[in-house]
Amino acid sequence: MIPLAIALALAAAALHGTWNVLVKVSGDPTATLTRATVAGALLMTPPAFIAWLVEGKPILAPRAAGLAALSAALELVYIYLLSAAYRRGEVSVVYPIARGSAPLLAVLAGLGLLGERLATPQLVGVGLLLGGILAVTLPQTSGRATLPALLTGVAIAAYTSVDRVGVRLAQPWLYGWLLLVLLAIGLVLAQWMVAKMGRAPSASRQITWRQAALIGVFIWSGYLLVLLALSIAPLSVVAPVRETAVVAVAVWGVWKLRERRAAALKLSGALATLLGVALLAL
Repeated sequence: MIPLAIALALAAAALHGTWNVLVKVSGDPTATLTRATVAGALLMTPPAFIAWLVEGKPILAPRAAGLAALSAALELVYIYLLSAAYRRGEVSVVYPIARGSAPLLAVLAGLGLLGERLATPQLVGVGLLLGGILAVTLPQTSGRATLPALLTGVAIAAYTSVDRVGVRLAQPWLYGWLLLVLLAIGLVLAQWMVAKMGRAPSASRQITWRQAALIGVFIWSGYLLVLLALSIAPLSVVAPVRETAVVAVAVWGVWKLRERRAAALKLSGALATLLGVALLAL
């Protein structure tokens, strides 16, 4: 099942990289993510209700519901940290730092706290994958966006570890639906409180609800793919593979954007990551 989980995680990585670029260029990352999450919740509820009826009206265990609520709270923090980083830095800097720091923490959590075990080739693959992502990330660890980007990585590792446990206690789609609805409610309340306090950042433009719906579909389709992957494979496999979009950003920057600084290190990291993915699939 590990090759299937890797395929799901790679698809999620492609969606993740796409929506991050859309959020960065939207004008106000927090407002965009709030609208996209609300739109995603509205779009996901009807099919979730149909699935609930078809599956015989399954009940979400209290522990799974509690973990979904905890994950939603952590993702609320993640959204505000990511928004702060994007307001301070470019996507080519923020994205590699935020996504590149998360896998190491997630793998340590999976192996150390959750008691997951991997075969020797897979451990080598994880090492190569993490080393490759680190090589891509190191040349870009500077600037005002570094601290919030690193804290974003901590938040990613935290909610991914929670999801790894919660998704095993319920159907992934049901767990994901509850998480999404709770996060949408939390974001709306947080935005309302920020506006009441008069601290909402000014934005040059607001995205439309149609655009928000598109971003929401990208975000939550990718997230559901990750939940499905976590339901059939260890966190220490899924989390690093999910971050391979970092390598795509590096290759794209060197090739198309002519970001030549530390180009050899970035491309070496890309090669190491590809080898790591191949070993994980064994």
